[in-house]
Amino acid sequence: MQCRIISILLTSSFCLLANSFSKETVVSLPKEATEEWLDSLSLQAATWGAPLVTMYALRDHDAVGPKAKAKPNTIWRMEDISTPELSKESGYVTPNVNVIYGFGFMDLRTDPIILEAPNSSDRYYMIEIVDMWTNAFAYVGGKSTGYGGGKYALVSPGWKGTLPKGIQRIDCPTPWVLLQPRVHIYNKGKIDLAGAKEILSGIKVSTYAEFLGKPSQGSVSYNYPAPNPVHTDASVSDVNYKDPLQFWEILSIAMNENPPPKDQISAILPSLKALGIQLGKPWDRSTLTPIVLASMERAATKISDTLDHLVFGTLYKGAFIPPATIGNPGADYMTRAVVARVGLTANIPYESVYWMYTADAKGAPLSGANTYTMTFKEGIPYFEPGFWSITMYDAENNYTVPNAVKRYMIGSDSSDLKKNTDGSFTIYLQKDSPGTDKESNWLPSPSGPFYLIPRSYAPKPQIIDILSDVNAWMIPAIIPQ
Repeated sequence: MQCRIISILLTSSFCLLANSFSKETVVSLPKEATEEWLDSLSLQAATWGAPLVTMYALRDHDAVGPKAKAKPNTIWRMEDISTPELSKESGYVTPNVNVIYGFGFMDLRTDPIILEAPNSSDRYYMIEIVDMWTNAFAYVGGKSTGYGGGKYALVSPGWKGTLPKGIQRIDCPTPWVLLQPRVHIYNKGKIDLAGAKEILSGIKVSTYAEFLGKPSQGSVSYNYPAPNPVHTDASVSDVNYKDPLQFWEILSIAMNENPPPKDQISAILPSLKALGIQLGKPWDRSTLTPIVLASMERAATKISDTLDHLVFGTLYKGAFIPPATIGNPGADYMTRAVVARVGLTANIPYESVYWMYTADAKGAPLSGANTYTMTFKEGIPYFEPGFWSITMYDAENNYTVPNAVKRYMIGSDSSDLKKNTDGSFTIYLQKDSPGTDKESNWLPSPSGPFYLIPRSYAPKPQIIDILSDVNAWMIPAIIPQ
C-alpha cells in the first residue's frame, strides 16, 4: 500500500510541480503550503535514498577512503568475531558474533569478478551479495548453494560476454556490489577460529582477466568525495553530515553510478526533479531556491533519527518482527531504509531470520538501569549446520556491548547454557551478574538503552513463517523484574 500511495503521488501532483522551484521560475504558491509539500517530498526522497548513501559511506570506509580495509575487488577478512572494537573498526552495525566476517566491494564496470567458494566440509558459511541499494539479491553457500564450493562470475548490468564451462553467472543489478562472507566459528559445539579463518581465506575473488591469466584492464582511480559526518565515531548508517546538503550530493553521485531499477526510474525519479535529483545529471545546489534547499536540509538532518524511531513489520510482545520482504524489500522503501540504519545488509529470510526487541513485555524501553528475564520454550529452530543466537547491542551506537565476561550472545553455540528438563531455559538480561548460579545464562547489558536481536541461520520453515504469522512459533517476551 505504501508503494502504491507513493507512486500515485509521484506521478501526479509531484510531477506537475516539479519545475516550479527552480531559480528561473517565479511561483505564487503560499509559503506555508509550499514548505509543507517540499518537507514531505524531501523526507520521502531521503527515505528512498538513505540506503544508497549508507552504502556509499560504507564503501568509503572499507574500500576507497584514506583508511580503507581492502581496496576494490579484494576482501578484508576479520581476524575474530565482531567485538565492540572490531565492529567500530569495520563500521558494521548490529553484527552477528557467531561468525567471522569478510567485506569486499566489487567494481564490475570494466570486468566481471570471479568468486571462488571453498568446500567447507559441511561447516556453515555463506556469501551474501548485496547491491548498492542494500538488496541481498544473491547468495553463494548457505541454503542457497550448499557448502561444497564452486566458481561464480559476478557481471555488471548489460554485460554481453561468455564464460567458460563450470562458472555460474550471477547478474548484478548495480555496477558495484558488496560481498559479505560469514563463516561460523563453532565446529561441533566448540570454537574453532583457525578452521573458520581457513574457510574464510578460501573465499577468493579475481577479475575475469586475472582468472584467465590475461593482462588486467588497467588501473582505476577512485576520487569520490568523502562523507563528513557530524558524529565521527558513529556507524556509517548515520547519514547526518556537517553540511546536511552533502547527503544529496552523495545520493546524486551514487545514484548516477548505480541507477535504481527501471520501475523506480519511471515511478520515483520524475518527482525528484523538484529537488534537483536527476539521473544523468549531478545535483547542483546553486540551481535551487532557498525554500527547496531548506526543506532538503531539514530532511537530511533528521532522517537518521527518524529511521531510528519508525515502527515497521509487526509489534508483538515488545518485539519488532520484520516483514517477509526484509533483505530484498523491492519497493518497500521504508523497510529498506530502517534496515539499512539499524541492521545494514540484513539477509533474506530464506537464509536467515532476525527480529528485534527494543521494549519489554509492558512496552517500556529496554534499559541497563533495569533487570529482565527471557524464557525460551526451545532454541530457535534451524537446519544443520546452521545455528541460532540472541545478541545484545548498545542502542546508542548499534555495536555489541563491552563487558567483563566478554559475552555478546547466547545461543546454540553456548555450551554452558543451563536448560530445564523439558528443554526450556531462561536468559538474564542485566548490567551486573545475576549470581554465580545464573551467570552461564547471563547476557550483559550496557548501563543505558539497549536492544536484542535473535537470529536463526539456515532457519526452519516455522521460523521463516513468523514474519507473516507471529503465532507460527512461540516467540518469548522480555519480562522486567
